Amino acid sequence: MKRMLLTISYDGTAYHGWQVQPNGITVQQTLQDALEKLLGERVSVTGCSRTDAGVHAREFACHIDCNDCFPESAFLKGLNSLLPNDISVIDCCEKTTDFHARYNSKGKRYIYSMYYGVPNPFDSRYKLHLEKKPNIVLMNDFCKGIIGTHDFAPFSSSKRTVEDTVRTVYDCCVKSNGNYIDFEITGNGFLYNMVRIIAGTALSVGYGRLSPDCYLNIFKSGNRSECGETLPSHALFLDKVYY
Repeated sequence: MKRMLLTISYDGTAYHGWQVQPNGITVQQTLQDALEKLLGERVSVTGCSRTDAGVHAREFACHIDCNDCFPESAFLKGLNSLLPNDISVIDCCEKTTDFHARYNSKGKRYIYSMYYGVPNPFDSRYKLHLEKKPNIVLMNDFCKGIIGTHDFAPFSSSKRTVEDTVRTVYDCCVKSNGNYIDFEITGNGFLYNMVRIIAGTALSVGYGRLSPDCYLNIFKSGNRSECGETLPSHALFLDKVYY
């Protein structure tokens, strides 16, 4: 028995998130089905985190325990041949048996992508279309304020299932290139809808609906209603998992 770390990339459009659910097809279930065909046994797949329905991943990490004796290159080729085109295993490697995809993670980086100007059907599939350009300077002023260790409960959905809502954000910024805008955030962990709510609050700041220092009152009051909207899931990418 050996433990394998798989790094996968997926388009989450057709899936109800990562984790297996009774009411819809998920990335985890699809990966488990392919592994069962390859290995001849049902193996458990443990992910580094959960992603919501419609969220994508450029580098998502998960681990499995299996009796596979294939070389890693053959394992990778065989597994990808059994997966749909919107999921790809881009790397695999053997780890020690005490490695855990979730608990050994040092942090994750998410990117929320936006653009403004004339709507483009191809851009709009993976980016949020904005009617006009927000103020990037103001958005970055807000982003600087949430860096650090805080109770991020107001920046999360009431549907969260964890009691500990303190998280550390290592970096947060907004970058623009032409009419494309990326909100980037890196932290040790994220609550349910946390990235989409912080990005929505930054966007409200950029449009002058909230002040750049609104985070002060939000952290103090713990009131979700003082934040911006929860942005749609289709423009969110898990970009990197750090170990």
